[in-house]
Amino acid sequence: MSHDQNFKNLILDYPLQALAFSAPEEAKALPPDVVIRSVREELPKDRLGDRFFELDVPLLAEWPDGRREALLFVVEEQTDPARFSIRKLASYCLAIGEFYDTDRVVPVVIFLRSGASIARQLRMGSDQQCYLDFHYIACVLSEIPVEDHLNSQNIVARLNLVNMRLGKGQRIHAYGHAVRWLMTLESSWERQQKYIDFVEAYGALDENEMRRYREIYVTEDAQMMQWSERLLDQGEQRGVQKGLRQGQLGLLADLLAERFGVLDEAVQARLEQADEETLKRWGRNLLSARSMDEVFRTQ
Repeated sequence: MSHDQNFKNLILDYPLQALAFSAPEEAKALPPDVVIRSVREELPKDRLGDRFFELDVPLLAEWPDGRREALLFVVEEQTDPARFSIRKLASYCLAIGEFYDTDRVVPVVIFLRSGASIARQLRMGSDQQCYLDFHYIACVLSEIPVEDHLNSQNIVARLNLVNMRLGKGQRIHAYGHAVRWLMTLESSWERQQKYIDFVEAYGALDENEMRRYREIYVTEDAQMMQWSERLLDQGEQRGVQKGLRQGQLGLLADLLAERFGVLDEAVQARLEQADEETLKRWGRNLLSARSMDEVFRTQ
């Protein structure tokens, strides 16, 4: 799954928390009973053109009693700042405002990394007059000190600890705090599994860092092992339907890649040549393995 899709899922699953984290001043003005929903499927693809497919998540915030007009949040995530276009964002905000016949539109852009080329304001006009002055809320994750959110109750902030500004030696603790609070703040096993993948993808601990993490965050690591074991069980069930060995092989390859990174050709060939019992043994080894060699141990 791409980084952009990871973020899109995060915003869709936790829209209020996402706004509270990325646009705190606007979120504070929303009532406790606000209803927030994605309106992407309502938008006219033909009128928005290519811009529609680049957009991450448009959110509509509605007051249940109708005392205020609904507020549209245009939330975009940019992994690569060089790809961001403030003109395209302004164009989309005008188009979506026209579609809903409203000027109550709040543009928000979440940048994974900072960049000198990020345009923060767009002014159009002549030497005599500015006729369009457009700006947006910029949430640049790499500029946010990780200390600011270590004790946050906002799950979106906690999951993004690994994306914030980290000092020397802080990556392991940012990773550990993200996993710990995922367990605390999210009760759904399916979402826990989805977002442990999020933390692993963005945390990107190397082998030494992962070993240190397991030494410090024993409880969290044990929980991750339980998740992996449950996934293996699901893989076996899936294998009954699609061919036991192929189901085990596919899932084991996915888990190995998540834990240790992209699999080289030698590892892929070894998996392809293994029988069902060997794949099962390697799956059990994975639950406690700290390196690829430990997965493939014979005893």
